Amino acid sequence: MIESLIILLLALAIVFFAAEFFTNALEHLGERIGVSEGVTGSIFAAVGTAMPETIVPIVAILGGGAAASVNHAIGLGAILGAPFMLSTLSIGMMAWFAGRKRGWMASFSPERSGLERDIGTFLLAFALVIVGALLPESWASAKTLVAISLFLIYFIYLLRTIRASKALVEDGHATEAEQALYLARLLGDATPVVLLQLLAGLSLLVIGAKMFVYGVEQVSDMVGISALVVSLLVVPIATEMPEKVNSILWIRRGRDTLAFGNITGAMVFQGTMIPAIGMLLMPWHLNDIHAAAAVVLALIGNGLLWMLHKTDRLKPAFLCMNMLLYGLFIVLVIAN
Repeated sequence: MIESLIILLLALAIVFFAAEFFTNALEHLGERIGVSEGVTGSIFAAVGTAMPETIVPIVAILGGGAAASVNHAIGLGAILGAPFMLSTLSIGMMAWFAGRKRGWMASFSPERSGLERDIGTFLLAFALVIVGALLPESWASAKTLVAISLFLIYFIYLLRTIRASKALVEDGHATEAEQALYLARLLGDATPVVLLQLLAGLSLLVIGAKMFVYGVEQVSDMVGISALVVSLLVVPIATEMPEKVNSILWIRRGRDTLAFGNITGAMVFQGTMIPAIGMLLMPWHLNDIHAAAAVVLALIGNGLLWMLHKTDRLKPAFLCMNMLLYGLFIVLVIAN
């Protein structure tokens, strides 16, 4: 038990260091390319830091063998758990740290059109994910069509985000690095050095997340929790950690567009590409109360974010309510 806790603490330290290293390089890359903060946060950062939670379900699904049913449960839980965790705990934690630094009734100021595009795309895609799960198993062609639609939605989302970048840069939303490149003192600040630091930070994020998953699995085995519940409740905490840490770092610096884009952009990626892959590779249905609850709570979390944004009440005190949704899921797990 002590060994597992030491691994967890070491993994946390690696992730926090790697996130700082990664975000610093990402800001410099976005500045040099000349893209908006929306592109940097919603595409570059979101997809980059989504690698750990993308790897976990795919590895689980492809595991096969005698434990295929368990692997599928882990894969389904990890796929659905990622957007659930981002919509509830990640947004709530970001709001919590912002409230402690800025004040609980201070207003967030992310770039409006990008946030609306992210939330709207996720809600549309996740509705299709639910439709795919409700279709009979014999409707394989229909499920394939839903999966293709999810791939297409993300492709259109990328085009819209990149197309909006030029106007946003001209309107003052260009990506700007706040601090000097960390590797500049050793290797200079040429673009290849930026890419080297970016890859090093991303690699450390993956290593730290995998260590954290291992430690969590060891502790979970001792406690005794089902594979689906672990993948819904525990694994996403570790694999979503890069997004949480990056967004907290950005929100504390007042970089609201980057902070929100990192989370909402990851939700779009996790709500389209990964469910589409899962739909094509494994049985896709919601026949477990925990899986269904995670989906519903993810939709509620995004609906709350949408409502607060539309009513100009995007404040830490209100967004912290998303953490209560995560707490509600824990109560459901304990009750069952």
